[in-house]
Amino acid sequence: MCGIVAYIGNKQAFPIVVKGLKRLEYRGYDSAGVALLDGQMRIYKQKGKVADLEAITEGQDTSGTIGMGHTRWATHGEPNNENAHPHVSQSGDLSIIHNGIIENYATLKEGLKLRGHSFNSDTDTEVLAHLIEDVMEHTGLPLADAVRSSLKQVVGAYAIVILSKHHPEHLIAARKGSPLVVGVGEDRGEFFFASDATPIVEYTNKVIYLKDGEIAIVEKNELTIKSIDNVIQVPYVQELELNLEQIEKGGYPHFMLKEIYEQPRSIYDSFRGRFDAQSGEIMMRSMEDYASRLKEIKRLILIGCGTSWHAGLVGEYLFEDLARVPVEVEYASEFRYRNPVLYPDDLIIAVSQSGETADSLAAMELAKRKGSSVFGVCNVVGSSIPRLSDAGAYTHAGPEIGVASTKAFTAQVTVLALMAVAMAKLRGTMTIKEITVFMKELEAIPAKIEKALLLNDMIVELAHKYKDAKNFLYLGRGYNFPVALEGALKLKEISYIHAEGYPAAEMKHGPIALIDEEMPVVVIATASEHYEKVVSNIQEVKARKGKVIAVVSEGNHGLDSLVDHVIEVPETIESLSPLINTIPLQLLSYHIAVMRGCNVDQPRNLAKSVTVE
Repeated sequence: MCGIVAYIGNKQAFPIVVKGLKRLEYRGYDSAGVALLDGQMRIYKQKGKVADLEAITEGQDTSGTIGMGHTRWATHGEPNNENAHPHVSQSGDLSIIHNGIIENYATLKEGLKLRGHSFNSDTDTEVLAHLIEDVMEHTGLPLADAVRSSLKQVVGAYAIVILSKHHPEHLIAARKGSPLVVGVGEDRGEFFFASDATPIVEYTNKVIYLKDGEIAIVEKNELTIKSIDNVIQVPYVQELELNLEQIEKGGYPHFMLKEIYEQPRSIYDSFRGRFDAQSGEIMMRSMEDYASRLKEIKRLILIGCGTSWHAGLVGEYLFEDLARVPVEVEYASEFRYRNPVLYPDDLIIAVSQSGETADSLAAMELAKRKGSSVFGVCNVVGSSIPRLSDAGAYTHAGPEIGVASTKAFTAQVTVLALMAVAMAKLRGTMTIKEITVFMKELEAIPAKIEKALLLNDMIVELAHKYKDAKNFLYLGRGYNFPVALEGALKLKEISYIHAEGYPAAEMKHGPIALIDEEMPVVVIATASEHYEKVVSNIQEVKARKGKVIAVVSEGNHGLDSLVDHVIEVPETIESLSPLINTIPLQLLSYHIAVMRGCNVDQPRNLAKSVTVE
């Protein structure tokens, strides 16, 4: 959700913090603020974008070698200057920034009010600042111990950074359920803190991913990490696989468009070195290490949220079709609050771009408590989902900055396809010949997506025609039903046009009532065993004067006279067709949103990583 950046060292903090906030603005952009420590505490915060914060700091004193900043995605309290972070304690001596939700903040707040505290915002975060100071005053504990004591009273999730006027060489950070990474600078005593690595990579490639329940304390140029129970922890310093070029736009007008065009590379990187198409050999360590267990799996449950859930739906078709294992696909947010029936011979696979999705993490913890095996499919090295997993695979899509996920979806489908084939080989449900045919076709996918991207100019024309539509309907069957859902999600996320994805056959069970001459209907009608049935669905739409945009396999002109628009994409085997068919739908959504004047990289009300409920 929110973005956190902090710095302590010998450089001026403000430029580092503000640049970092710009790189984290995809995580939250309702308001932004900074706190700077240089003998005194100076706080500047403003509703709106980071640019609005920069405007109000023009000409102000922004000196100081210790500082922290925050971009907010509102949970408690509307977006305004008062609710923007940083927040301060009753005396103003402590300042705090926070990502997460303090679930028992109302109870804590009432107790603090009874002890004379008054509050200036509607946030749960301000309560935590007051609580820490209250503990210090009533117990005499030093700052770091007061933070630990206070956090033991907190129910909920948090990543926090704290500054104190009376402890000018201190910077304290802690996490539980929300990500926080520490960058170790080149100079002695120089440290960076952030919600993810994007603000840090410019300055250092050495990072420490804080674990749940850990507190990082910088004091007198030294970093100490302790547990919430005051036990010293030995940090694991690792090198980032991220570079600065990956998090810049590279000449594209938006990150989303850049990431759409990166998909040939991100798909290739996601399968590179993991199979030999000639021999049918599959080199996936997680599948090899758990081979005996995977042979005995009786049921597979894929969990995810949003686009990752759609990737899981494609995975359902892949695992059932290729590995012949029963599959269920669950919204993590629903799964975690049910009392699901789970067995030791179930395998749960959590799919997530960020690796920090709160609902998915909670669902994984539930499954582990019930004795099931838990795998992860994730894009961010060192994030919480891989650490919680028994095994799994990274997608290697590279950083995805645009809030609406594009390359993460196709990378997830690619990795799930590899896992499905690996399981099929273990279980004997695919022959070596079938595996080699599949792998050779997968190897060809990046080049076919390059060709699909050449449709961009044609799709711009389509976008002009339909940018003012009030509603869209997306239809698909089989492997391409999830693509219809994903196409609809992309459109509504970034253009704010109401859109629904449906199995094509289900149109007659309700949505057909909506169809008229004003309703654009996108139908995925590429080569498949369902093709003739999809054609029948198109005829039903045209009989009711709907406008049909058909995505068809290259060379298929059988629908030219029936539909209003044809998008020809390179043909592939049906099980890999979602990787290609999603490309024109992403481009259509992007161009419609741009023409409507929408902020495609930071759509309203959305954040990239949902780290709170």
